[in-house]
Amino acid sequence: QVQLVESGGGLVQAGDSLRLSCTSSGRTDSSYTMGWFRQAPGTEREFVAAIVWSDGTTRVRDSKKDRFSISRDKEKNTIYLHVNNLKVEDTGVYYCALGRNFVNLKLGYWGQGTQVTVSS
Repeated sequence: QVQLVESGGGLVQAGDSLRLSCTSSGRTDSSYTMGWFRQAPGTEREFVAAIVWSDGTTRVRDSKKDRFSISRDKEKNTIYLHVNNLKVEDTGVYYCALGRNFVNLKLGYWGQGTQVTVSS
């Protein structure tokens, strides 16, 4: 059974940097994609960034490419979301996801989410 555990959220100041982590377990092959979604109160969950586990190909939401990036550590079975110059509008619950590819990422597995609150 695949499990995803996120960490790294919390209360931060605008302008700070942050790194979220998501560690996966229970996966027996390397043909999958992992990524991050954000959900603010009263809104739908939106895609932030994703990475192909096997070759490291990444995709980041266009509006976030200047401040967000994603990376992976194969030895630790962990992906990271790096955020620079945090803004109040970055506030939300960040969910880790694991799926077959970029298109089907939302149809796969989800973590429990980690809250990020950015104060001005």
